[in-house]
Amino acid sequence: METLGKRIANLRREKELKQDDLAQMLDVSPQAVSKWENDQTCPDISLVPELAKILGVTVDELLSGKEALMEPAVKMVPVGERKDIKDMMLRIIVDSSDGDKVRVNLPLGLVQVALEMGMSMPQVSGNDALKNIDLNQVLEMVRHGAVGNLVEVESSDGDIVQIFVE
Repeated sequence: METLGKRIANLRREKELKQDDLAQMLDVSPQAVSKWENDQTCPDISLVPELAKILGVTVDELLSGKEALMEPAVKMVPVGERKDIKDMMLRIIVDSSDGDKVRVNLPLGLVQVALEMGMSMPQVSGNDALKNIDLNQVLEMVRHGAVGNLVEVESSDGDIVQIFVE
C-alpha cells in the first residue's frame, strides 16, 4: 500500500521538482518535506490544499491515493432512468465576495408548483447574485434529463453561484 509520504515523493518527482523546490513553494524547510516523504511526519493540514494544487491532484487524491473520477458536471439521464421531479432536490449555493453565504435546498416538485402558480421565491429572486437565474429554464433542463451541477457562475465582483439538481 502506498503511504502518503511515498505518494508525495512520487507526485513531486512526476512534476520534476526537487525537495528544495517544493519546500520553497510551501514556505517550509527541505527537512520537513523529507520527513513527509519518509513518513516520519505529515504535512500540516493547512498546507494540504496548496500541496495538492502544486502536485496537480485533488486533496482527496493526495490523501487517499485514489484517482478522482472525472464525472461531467451535468449528466443527461435516459428517459427510462429519470426520477420523478417530485423526488428530486434543487440546491442553490451562493458565496458572495463580501462573505455572505446562502444555501437553499428545496424539493424540485415544490419549485415546479410555485413557478406554475406564478409565486415568487424570495430566497432566490431576492438575492442579487441569483436575479438573472431563470428557474423555469432550470426546470426545463431537468425535464429533458439534465442533472448535476447545472449552473456555475462567478460574477465580475467575485460572487459565486452554483445550482445543482439531484
